[in-house]
Amino acid sequence: MAGYNLKGIEAAPLKDDVDIVIPTIRSLDFLEQWRPFLQHYHLIIVQDGDPSIKIKVPEGYDYELYNRNDINRILGPRANCISYKDGGCRCFGFMVSKKKYIYTIDDDCFVAKDPSGKEINVIAQHIRNLETPSTPHYFNTLYDPFREGTDFVRGYPFSLREGVQTAISHGLWLNIPDYDAPTQLVKPRERNTRYVDAVMTIPKGVLYPMCGMNLAFNRELVGPAMYFGLMGEGQPISRYDDMWAGWAAKVVCDQLGFGVKTGLPYLWHSKASNPFVNLKKEHKGLHWQEDMVPFFQNLCLSKESDTAAKCYMEISKMTKEKLTKVDPYFEKLADAMVTWIEAWEELNPPVKNEAFVGA
Repeated sequence: MAGYNLKGIEAAPLKDDVDIVIPTIRSLDFLEQWRPFLQHYHLIIVQDGDPSIKIKVPEGYDYELYNRNDINRILGPRANCISYKDGGCRCFGFMVSKKKYIYTIDDDCFVAKDPSGKEINVIAQHIRNLETPSTPHYFNTLYDPFREGTDFVRGYPFSLREGVQTAISHGLWLNIPDYDAPTQLVKPRERNTRYVDAVMTIPKGVLYPMCGMNLAFNRELVGPAMYFGLMGEGQPISRYDDMWAGWAAKVVCDQLGFGVKTGLPYLWHSKASNPFVNLKKEHKGLHWQEDMVPFFQNLCLSKESDTAAKCYMEISKMTKEKLTKVDPYFEKLADAMVTWIEAWEELNPPVKNEAFVGA
């Protein structure tokens, strides 16, 4: 396993270094099934919608609960950068956390089982992904060489085998696939039953559609880039919050020399959202993504952008310059990106990132 000993991670997966961030509008009864895996962790719950509704958290969990009133109180005039009535409100939890790692999950997701019938410990697998290097500069045909039972294949340059630090671990889902509304309408009964026992590094320069329902990341490396956009009520778009964060964070990782892994772990996505409601939320994004993806594919950041926050400020400037031509909404989004960084740095004073190695 390329010299990495991770035997202790399954038993004690860094419980003092991980916060679990959950956006919700309902009681969190789903946490009962997660108790064996999540109860030892600190939860940051971000209540979306009406703050007068009381959220019930199962007994035995250590948690902080924030609603819209708390967001307004803590951020003041900068609170307008946090989405309302949209899952993107979870990024407020990223901002107030003080842990090295964040794991974020949706409240309609449950513990999945691997093909042997064993329940999957998502935290342990995400920690494995984040604690071992990524290999974005040269593809290994046996996928992640740092998994037990595999290594680098013949022809893999020894100069690249050290890899780079992993910043993002993107997990997948069984049962309900993460489809957009048109695909949901065409395949209303389709379910994902394929468990692919693989983890791979997404190559440098390649984007991917990031889903926020089973996601972990190194907050110290890319936290400021994990802004889930300005979406939901009052905005012309929703359900692209995690997409926006994924595209931007991947560009930042490429710039700073970090890696992104995808694949294991799986969880069980239990509830299909209404495709007609989703279509109303997504219809602008379905058009705009044809411009947003090339925008991120062609971004070239300056060498002066040597931290995630500096990268994100530069991306915000380019968003205003390039995407406002697509729709005036992007000027509003670009301003919110700047506000997000200002709020982040107020709560998390910036420190110099010594890990920067250049593009």
